[in-house]
Amino acid sequence: MSQVNIQYQPTCDLNAMKARAKMYAQLRQFFAERNVLEVETPILSQAGVTDVYLASVQAHRHIQGKKQTHYLQTSPEFAMKRLLASGSGPIYQICKVFRDDEHGRKHNSEFTMLEWYRPDFNLKDLMFEVTDLLNVTLKERFDAVRPTVLSYKHAFIDRLDLNPLQATLQQLKDAARRVGLNLDLGDDRLGYIDLLFSHMVEPSLGFDTPVFLTDFPPELASLAKTALDEDGELVAARFELYIDGLELANAYDELIDANVLRHRFEADNAERKKLALHVMPIDEYLLAALPNMTKCSGIALGIDRLLMIATEQMRLDQVITFPADVS
Repeated sequence: MSQVNIQYQPTCDLNAMKARAKMYAQLRQFFAERNVLEVETPILSQAGVTDVYLASVQAHRHIQGKKQTHYLQTSPEFAMKRLLASGSGPIYQICKVFRDDEHGRKHNSEFTMLEWYRPDFNLKDLMFEVTDLLNVTLKERFDAVRPTVLSYKHAFIDRLDLNPLQATLQQLKDAARRVGLNLDLGDDRLGYIDLLFSHMVEPSLGFDTPVFLTDFPPELASLAKTALDEDGELVAARFELYIDGLELANAYDELIDANVLRHRFEADNAERKKLALHVMPIDEYLLAALPNMTKCSGIALGIDRLLMIATEQMRLDQVITFPADVS
């Protein structure tokens, strides 16, 4: 009888496992020194994210004998905001999150996220804290981390000589063709913005120094507030962190208006229906909690990607034990 040769070993080495354990200890000490409480919330939920560009993993379980479809969290955000609204104060969590069919050099459908929330912090306060965290976790690679701040608009203008906040659909199509991106996305203006950003802007960010990319197009506000930038243009009040062309973190000045957020959820689901995607149940618990939340900034940071930077690895499977295709 022949045997199938199955490679059972982890895809990362022992040094990567030790680096991960060390980073967890550093993170817990970092937040303990700042009196930020570590919390734990459920991985499964009866509601999931409505974002058109995220796909939740479904799971079936029985509650009191009744079979229900629930969703593995793409982020612990909704549950953590319920804790904030209940008076938890500043909190953080290290947890597993899941996004369906995301695999590749820098993606795995199951990954580890650090998420934390700071009541009464603005985005600038949060940038300072992220910088402090990077100087702890990346101190063996960099003498000192001093990020720069760059707006989404100016990153686009620098790379493509095009303002994404004002560009017409035709201008975006022309820009895509000019750089050899000949995909036909129809009338999807936001799709062309994302195409140009992911192929032409993102890969150039954060090589000389880490970059906080700010002031996203308002269509990309998600769960963030909107505001006016220095030119009076409407933008999303959020930032992302980039190092070596890799997105590491995503932060919001959190939207706490339940009516506005419900409208965004419903608009997402309308778009999902139009695209023949699964329509997601809206998290009514979150919407009920928001009126009790104070103003707050929050951030989600990919620990696996941070480990890639810390250990100078090029692929995610070099810092995780068993990727989805061998787990």
